[in-house]
Amino acid sequence: MALFDEEPVKPKRAHEIGQDLSMLSVGDLEERIGQLKAEIGRLESELQAKGSTRLAAEALFRRE
Repeated sequence: MALFDEEPVKPKRAHEIGQDLSMLSVGDLEERIGQLKAEIGRLESELQAKGSTRLAAEALFRRE
């Protein structure tokens, strides 16, 4: 039994590509931009890691 009637905390929704942005506040938009920039950085790091792995494999198999 709770002492206070509290509204349940709504989980923040992830950004969806093509989503209507007109109802978001400036703060919400800035937060989403930060999240998307962090995700881009994560994707670029993974891409670089995969590229390094590919180059190492190519170098290994090119040995004569």
